[in-house]
Amino acid sequence: MKWLYNNWYASTPFLAMYLLIFLVIFVLEENFALFLIWLQTVVYLFHQFEEYILPGGFVAFFNTKALGSKKADFPLDKKSSFWINIPIVFIAYPLSAILAGNFDISLGVWTAYFSIINALSHVGMFFKYRYNPGLVVSFLLNIPVGIYTLYYLSTNNIISLQTNLIGLAIGVLVQIAVMTYGFLVLKPKIQ
Repeated sequence: MKWLYNNWYASTPFLAMYLLIFLVIFVLEENFALFLIWLQTVVYLFHQFEEYILPGGFVAFFNTKALGSKKADFPLDKKSSFWINIPIVFIAYPLSAILAGNFDISLGVWTAYFSIINALSHVGMFFKYRYNPGLVVSFLLNIPVGIYTLYYLSTNNIISLQTNLIGLAIGVLVQIAVMTYGFLVLKPKIQ
């Protein structure tokens, strides 16, 4: 597991490109709405690429700036980062897209909301800390692709207001869970 903790994010650019190529070839023309749901995974993999590889440094940034730790690798460490990101982006995002494709498109809507909400947290951190790892992809991809997805699904009557509200609620709850872990579980460890 230690190898995975130290290297999981190295897969993000390759997975993003492979998935994007696959989606363009097999899904784009067949089912554009499903393509947009799957695209949330691609965008978030690029988001993680910026956070952890180029320029990277999200763990150190979050510890020293957001949490006020004097240590770049404490209290958020590579193991915690793995267990935050893998369940959401590597499991829940694709699983939601699979379910959206096989049962109902509404099952993937939360991913667009979470992508936007999490990206807005990076934009919010910009006002206090300036650049933070994940900001550029948040601004250029997460927010516009997420908004366009919701716009397209809503204006083409593919999803209802109720589906939007449920997707929004799930996206908010996932972001609250991530922030709760960061500020109510990790931050107290500094003292």
